[in-house]
Amino acid sequence: MEMGKEIRRLRMARGLTQEALAAAFNVTAQTVSKWELGNSIPDVQLLPEIAVYFGVSIDQLFAMSPEQQMERIENHIYDRGLFDEAEERQLEQQLGAFAENPAYAGQAKLLLTKLYNNQAEQYRLLAVETGKEAVEKTGGDREAVSELANAWGSYMPDWCIRNHHALIEWFSEFCRKHPDNRAAHMWLLDNLIDDRRLAEARTWLEKLAHIDSSFRTPMYRYLIAQAAGDGEETQKQLRVLEDMAESEWCCATTLGDIYTQRQEYDKAVAWYRRGQELQPSPKYTDSAMSIAHICEIRGDREGAVAAYREQLRLMKDEWGIVSGEERDAVERAIRKLQ
Repeated sequence: MEMGKEIRRLRMARGLTQEALAAAFNVTAQTVSKWELGNSIPDVQLLPEIAVYFGVSIDQLFAMSPEQQMERIENHIYDRGLFDEAEERQLEQQLGAFAENPAYAGQAKLLLTKLYNNQAEQYRLLAVETGKEAVEKTGGDREAVSELANAWGSYMPDWCIRNHHALIEWFSEFCRKHPDNRAAHMWLLDNLIDDRRLAEARTWLEKLAHIDSSFRTPMYRYLIAQAAGDGEETQKQLRVLEDMAESEWCCATTLGDIYTQRQEYDKAVAWYRRGQELQPSPKYTDSAMSIAHICEIRGDREGAVAAYREQLRLMKDEWGIVSGEERDAVERAIRKLQ
């Protein structure tokens, strides 16, 4: 019944007669009438054609609520690798329609961003694989090496390419307009520190300290001191973080990151494990993934496989993820090590 109502609504919005719609799908006008009255539904094989014809999702034909449809789209993005052009355009159309409604505009734009990021990441992975072949087949051609490094997210020595001034300018203005937005302040600080704009970073850190009393303030004090080469302050803030980390899982995993960057891998692994232990369910997989990467760096293939398997266990037990691209990527990493 709900599908019939939705087909009728879409037909009338297009200004089509039942006869015209029937001709488009090689059925009779009486068949279309039965659909719209709820006396029958289209053959399942026709549903994709009808959805494409009207530029909607199959979910919309079932008259799911906008919230349900967007949840399905988000899950679809997470479950898939690269969408082909037709699939991407269809998702764009669906989300673009939601974005026209102020009630759903923010969520729709967020999902569009996730879609584009997914596509960009999948193309980046594709570029890495083809880039490896290009380097091998050209005998290490300079341009091929450069393209592979770019695809792999390599460090860029050129300041004009590496700096984040446009991002910093945008986030600075956003933080001035939204002084209580913690996430935006943190991204701003991350990029100021990466660009070694430390005086500005200290100023913004004081603003963050007014809205966040967690471990994040000493964390940024540590990062700024480290970037400035202030060993005494670095050690001081590290001690503060270690005291806080015994009861705060985010702080513990942050210490895992810090000790990894200091190449103190045993301490890093211990803090990652402590963070996972302290974390309430559903537990994230980041700590297990980080331990796997550390094991790979150290040449410990067996340890890396064990950590990746722990990641798969967390996906299944904590999040119910038993299939999809996210899980497939971990399984590929295991096969590569075995």
